[in-house]
Parts: sequence; structure tokens; C-alpha cells
Amino acid sequence: MSQQNLFGHQQQEVSSNDFYTPPWIFEAMGLEFDLDVASPPQGVPWIPAKRFYTQLDDGLTSPWNGRIWMNPPFKKVTPWVEKFIDHGNGVTLLPLAKSKFTDLIMMHSEAMVVLPAYMKFTSPFYSLGMIRFVCALFAIGDENVEAISKVGRMWQKTE
Repeated sequence: MSQQNLFGHQQQEVSSNDFYTPPWIFEAMGLEFDLDVASPPQGVPWIPAKRFYTQLDDGLTSPWNGRIWMNPPFKKVTPWVEKFIDHGNGVTLLPLAKSKFTDLIMMHSEAMVVLPAYMKFTSPFYSLGMIRFVCALFAIGDENVEAISKVGRMWQKTE
């Protein structure tokens, strides 16, 4: 996989493109992450991560260590998914789309939980926080698989 910087400019503050994973997902999982790889400036206070990468850090090209939380930019998702799969330890939230990245994550993740279609993301600019497509959590690693099973009905890969 080639390493590339996907950002043409550095985000200095939150923007209307920022939609955050709601706190109830983290409360249900009960996990602590070592790194949130795609965070807005100053992080998201309810994401239980010891460290976070912003656009300035460029989580796509910076090294990943430990258990990863990834809610990547929903534009040019495939390189993020490739790096997540290569890393092999974490949970990611992704849209379900007819796309290369969906094929990749479905083939390589160990489990998936489809999130409610009515789920509202948190946004600093919009009261509804709705995104117009269904999303899912994908996990790689035994503890991560167990954690997403607490969020909803889980589909797990069988050998």
C-alpha cells in the first residue's frame, strides 16, 4: 500500500464536515483505544483514546500503535481501510457503500455490527447530525470483536 497525504490543506478548527461518533457507542463497547487516527482538532472528549491524530498529524501517513479507533473522512476511504487492515488491531466505523473499501473491510475484518439507520452523529454545526447512509462497526482482534458485540447484533466471520 502506498502512503499518501490526502489533505490539500490542514484543518485548524472544527468544520461543518465534522460528524462525530455518538458517545453511546463508546459507552457500550467499554474499550480504551491507544489512538484515534482521524480526529478533529483538540480531539473528541468522549472518545476513550490515549492519543489522537488530526489532519495536521496526518493519520494516514503517521505510524499506528496499539488498539486503533478509526472514523475516517468519508471521502477517499480506501487508503484508510487498507491501513486499518494492515495494522490489524482496532475498531472502525464506516459507511456501507457499493465500493472497493466495503469489499476490503468485509473480506478482512473479523466481525461487523450494522448501526441503526436512524443513528444521529454529533456535529458542532447541525442539531440533527444525520448522515444519509447506513454505517457499521468493523473489528479486528478478539477484544475488539467482543466489544462491538455489545453495541448491536454482530455478524462474525467463520473459518
